[in-house]
Amino acid sequence: MSAVEAAPRASVRPPGVGRFGPAWMLVPALVLLIGFFALPYITIITMSLREASTRAVYGDGFTVAHYATALGDPYIWGILGKTLLIGAIVTVLTLLLGYLVAYHLARSRSRWTSLLYIFVLSPLLVGLVVRTFAWMIILSNNGVANKTLMTLGVIGFPLQLMNNSLGVTIALTHVFLPFIILPLLGNLQAISPDLAMASRSLGASRMRTFLKVTLPLSLPGIQAGTILVFVLSISAYVTPAMLGGTGGRTMSVLVVQYLVDNFRWPAGAALAIIMAGVAVLVVGLYLRLTARAMRRLP
Repeated sequence: MSAVEAAPRASVRPPGVGRFGPAWMLVPALVLLIGFFALPYITIITMSLREASTRAVYGDGFTVAHYATALGDPYIWGILGKTLLIGAIVTVLTLLLGYLVAYHLARSRSRWTSLLYIFVLSPLLVGLVVRTFAWMIILSNNGVANKTLMTLGVIGFPLQLMNNSLGVTIALTHVFLPFIILPLLGNLQAISPDLAMASRSLGASRMRTFLKVTLPLSLPGIQAGTILVFVLSISAYVTPAMLGGTGGRTMSVLVVQYLVDNFRWPAGAALAIIMAGVAVLVVGLYLRLTARAMRRLP
């Protein structure tokens, strides 16, 4: 009787599906997730809990002293706060500038639109180091910015535009601007122009139509772009290292100094984990707030 019942089950099984069903198709995804995401984090967390050693990367024992030392150091909290503040300012600036560009590209019917796309994407074709060197030339005491302002009589002496948070913020805004334009552009292009036309036909002004129709519908693009820029800004290393100096030092620069300059791998790994944990909390809170705002949309 059991053989008679088993025959129909085998006959309905799709070709290529074994006794474990389609679960085997998850294996490549699991391998990628474990190899490229979970394994590096496990390695860093393990390293952060190892004892320091002067003869090797880390000692044999385990300890939480690196976390206790970092969390009790006001200097590290100051660097962490400055990093989050720079990330927030860069995110707001890129959102304001990027929204204007994305909105224009989404609504433009000009034959020059393709050229504008090239302008938006062209910074991504140039190396980050080269772009940061360009900003060093612009923002230095004898750079283009100070010479122009002095020639126009706006300032009487060169401003300190480098080796502080101001230079890092300006350069990071330029570097990450395309990363917010692209998700915003895709979202704005998906919004039907008929909705704005219907709002205008009912008597709403252009500004009211934008605030009540276009802006709320573009919240998913704003959410995706701002999270991407914020995470990239707080984890950036090259630009803060080259333009920040001691006044614009961020957590990424501090972690590299611990790892490379001071050869304190467990302490540096603990700083990296603290930074990642704070970033997850901030992004999680932001996601919760923006998701609540989007649920209230009509």
